[in-house]
Amino acid sequence: MKNPIAITAISSVSALGNSLGQAWDAYQSESHCLQETLIGNHPVWAGKLPKLLNKEILELKSSDDKYKNLDTSVLYAIYTARKAIKTAGWKLGDNFGINLGSSRGATALFEKYHEEFITDESTSTLASPTTTLGNISSWVAHDLKTKGPEISHSITCSTALHAMLNGIAWIESGMTTKFLVGGSEAPLTPFTIAQMRALKIYSNHKNSHPELVEGFPCRAFDLDKKQNTMVLGEAASVACLEKENGQKSLARIIGVGYATEPLTHNVSISTDAMCFQDSMAMALDGKPLDSVDVIVLHAPGTIKGDLSEINAIKKVFCNKTPFLTTNKWKVGHTFGASGMLSVEMAILMLQKQEAISVPFAEKQNTPKSIKNVLVNAVGFGGNAVSILLSK
Repeated sequence: MKNPIAITAISSVSALGNSLGQAWDAYQSESHCLQETLIGNHPVWAGKLPKLLNKEILELKSSDDKYKNLDTSVLYAIYTARKAIKTAGWKLGDNFGINLGSSRGATALFEKYHEEFITDESTSTLASPTTTLGNISSWVAHDLKTKGPEISHSITCSTALHAMLNGIAWIESGMTTKFLVGGSEAPLTPFTIAQMRALKIYSNHKNSHPELVEGFPCRAFDLDKKQNTMVLGEAASVACLEKENGQKSLARIIGVGYATEPLTHNVSISTDAMCFQDSMAMALDGKPLDSVDVIVLHAPGTIKGDLSEINAIKKVFCNKTPFLTTNKWKVGHTFGASGMLSVEMAILMLQKQEAISVPFAEKQNTPKSIKNVLVNAVGFGGNAVSILLSK
């Protein structure tokens, strides 16, 4: 990076709540925020928004007649984007860019309209415009009245951190000084859950399974688990990026890395995650290994996914492995929003100077101070991103 980039605000909605304070309080508990719920005809574990928060967000539909047909993934994005720019002090109509992505996009609406088509061989007038991936950023841009560029994209589970990379590139190019970046995901639908179950990676945690400790349906960062334990969660998380000029900020971005590796299988990465090795090394850019105090793992809760990332970290950091943590055991895997939720977790640790541990993971030496946190994300296709944040 030419110069550090300031994160002047971050906003999210997830099973943790809708504020940094609520998220921090949730992280202080060793209990998860997952719940067993019926999706379609199947009871599954999921990370759902609190009921009152979800009700508040859905009220956006009645606040403007144009919003009544929008997918929940778009409503999540609008809600979090409003809060983020207010915190950052940005004004409606300012010339800032927007890059908000999603792994799945308007999943619920797409399933609804496709069911209509199967039944009647026709569909609603708004089926196409409300299910395009681009409508996430375009509706946020409309709502915030920004005059800057607006972009949507999907790079599966690393989508939000790729949005951050793109925002940084725009700012460093001099084409803009501010960018709103992140991801939004509403994946708790029957077809999406069925896809994950078909891959045999979704948690089927029951108290009758002796290999699973009671109370933790997702065992992300448990390297001794005997079965896959991924759980999906719904969330949106966005951050305000600005060219650093001495302003007050939550954290500074001091390193970025990215890599893609050739795959031998459609959903896998290599056993030692070469893409992560390359992205982490690029983000470090020659900085001392012991300057990284914490790594927020991608750790989806699958046997191979978790282990490959740990193997990559050991290859890069050797005997100087930082404190390792993740949040997917608590909120679930939020696909395209997950990377920015990990950034939020990193910011909280930098602010509070306290490492957030995983209750069932192997005990580690707690860092005495937290100055630099590395955040990882990777998606189907081996698209890894690593972001290095500084206090």
